[in-house]
Amino acid sequence: MKKVVIVSIFLSLLIAFFAFDLDQILTLESIKSSQDQIAQWKSTQPIAVGVGFLLIYIAVTALSLPGAAVMTLAAGAFFGVVWGTVIVSIASTVGATLAFLVARFLLRESVQKRFGDKLQSLNDGIEKEGAFYLFTLRLVP
Repeated sequence: MKKVVIVSIFLSLLIAFFAFDLDQILTLESIKSSQDQIAQWKSTQPIAVGVGFLLIYIAVTALSLPGAAVMTLAAGAFFGVVWGTVIVSIASTVGATLAFLVARFLLRESVQKRFGDKLQSLNDGIEKEGAFYLFTLRLVP
């Protein structure tokens, strides 16, 4: 039951993102047009803007939404190279970890049921030579 609720939340967020055209917000043009407003917020509330940006970046990464590259550029523009790199590194790591955890613990059973026969050779290979398989998968685009 708990898995169904979490998967439903993730699916609802994905549907809302595309239904309300929120992908238009994560474009260079949109960020350039709101750069002055964000700079003003940053001058009055620097920590809140940094944490807000971090949370949005985590959500974009965890939900595998388009826009992470644009947000990375925006982080450098808004927070400078050092702080932008720190924020993006933390947010992308946390977001990727969340995406992994969802795939591993919430979606694994349904994927195994649907593609189990096709995944059997991959699962066997990972059990026998896990490091080699992971290395090879990282090289595949």
